[in-house]
Amino acid sequence: MTAIKLNTICENFYHWEKNTPDNIFLRQPYGSTWKDYSYKEAGIQIRKMVAAIKDLNLPEKSNIGMVSKNCAHWIMADLAIAMSGHISVPFYATLVADQLNQVLVHSQCKLLFIGKLDDFGSMEAGIPADLKCIAFPAEYAGSPTHKYQDWDSFVANHEPDKTDFIPKLDDLFTIIYTSGTTGMPKGVMATFGGFVDALKSTADIVKLNISNPRFFSYLPLCHIAERNIVEAACIASGGTIFFAETLETFPKNLAFAQPTHFLAVPRIWSKFQLGILGKMPQKKLDLLLKIPLISSLIKKKIKTGLGLSKAEVILTGAAPIPNSVVDWFGKLDIRIRNAYGMSENLGAHSMMPIGNTKNGTVGKPYPGVETRIDPETGEVQMKASWNTPGYYREPELTANLYQDGWLCTGDMGEVDSQGFLKITGRVKDQFKTAKGEYVVPGALELAFATNSNVEQICVAGTGLPQPCALVVLSEIGKSIDNQELVNSLTETTQSVNQLVKNYEHIKTILVLKEPWSVENNMLTPTMKIKRNIVEAKFGKLMEDNCEKNELVVFEP
Repeated sequence: MTAIKLNTICENFYHWEKNTPDNIFLRQPYGSTWKDYSYKEAGIQIRKMVAAIKDLNLPEKSNIGMVSKNCAHWIMADLAIAMSGHISVPFYATLVADQLNQVLVHSQCKLLFIGKLDDFGSMEAGIPADLKCIAFPAEYAGSPTHKYQDWDSFVANHEPDKTDFIPKLDDLFTIIYTSGTTGMPKGVMATFGGFVDALKSTADIVKLNISNPRFFSYLPLCHIAERNIVEAACIASGGTIFFAETLETFPKNLAFAQPTHFLAVPRIWSKFQLGILGKMPQKKLDLLLKIPLISSLIKKKIKTGLGLSKAEVILTGAAPIPNSVVDWFGKLDIRIRNAYGMSENLGAHSMMPIGNTKNGTVGKPYPGVETRIDPETGEVQMKASWNTPGYYREPELTANLYQDGWLCTGDMGEVDSQGFLKITGRVKDQFKTAKGEYVVPGALELAFATNSNVEQICVAGTGLPQPCALVVLSEIGKSIDNQELVNSLTETTQSVNQLVKNYEHIKTILVLKEPWSVENNMLTPTMKIKRNIVEAKFGKLMEDNCEKNELVVFEP
């Protein structure tokens, strides 16, 4: 068992650097090889950067930005910023110039680390000309070392800083900009003490005490889930972080890492499911799982192939996951547990208890969390010692975030008699039909998840007579003929409509040509649908087809 450390992230790192210097901290893939950094080796790099940052003589507690995909130097830069007494402000690596400029200016960054990127050219113009920038080493694809001084040359003339900076608990550790589903991203302030309290409350539930914990980093590290469940949890437990190199190598990298802790958003789980079914149709899989000896071999092969053969904590979050998907993986002995939170509460509100699950819920609140449901709006509100002190430079938004000391999550939900929390939708996602009735789209969308022909769905209909479903097909859906697809969607729609009120009945399904992605601005970097963008783009198409008698309509 590991003796975890539940102090600030700086103190936790100092502990492992001193007591387990030769243990591997970071593993970075390059093709078929991996570059390893032990706690000692990472410490040397980090402490050299601390010395170099101090030589810049920045104002005390300056904001220092980072824009890069996940990599070993992302973690090292984050620690160097904290250990030099400054505040890290990470940004999504998918931002374009205007978006990056917006958050850079708003956050008042005094220095910017630029790293592993797919398209630096699309964001370069957004970087203020007078902002000093440091590029991650050239070994990372897309790092603009041709444009800026690189990490290695920046620290070349500095000896590792020998001081162990101990931050105060109420000092800011980081400012996390939200992914901006509905507009301007907000800078959520998080303190060192907030992370300490959240870790103390969740350590047992997420099994940080297991031997040799291994984490796999691929979701954006600038998002609270990855920051907490991968970075902070690893440094508290003295574990190892493996990285994904590219989207294409993700399966190979995950299979190599075989993490003990793994988090995936629902869309990833759906892709895993579709990938398995693409190799082994459901009927064949069902048959093989009924044969005892074969069943064990199949389960082991699938888990090892995915990279989950050693996983003890398997989590999902960020969006609702269909019960059918959780049950499907459960039959393979892959036990997915829901976790629920937001940037404003460090992603730590509730989690499915070990051995006490209830489908359709996001588990029970963590110790130290108080939860209530607003009787008028149905909004989930909560209190915890790790809640954000507010939004950076936005006092009005901060005031609106709290109601009598309760954090307003913006999610609608219910708490049952056993204390399980169920999320039913977003307060702002509700729309009013032409009949004056409010529709909450989340439950309708979730009900469609049983149909393997559907990969993405957005139910909309502001001002329309009935809700309309915008659908993007899965690879399975694209492979069947149109009549079979229409029959399948019709059957699912009829089943869904039986569960809801008449004014919630879906009358039209629009099958779209192009998948929604971060690149075409339909999804946030955390894979959430940008409803306002989607609805604006397809509003005319919905209007033109909502009065027709055809249930399924294909985008022309």
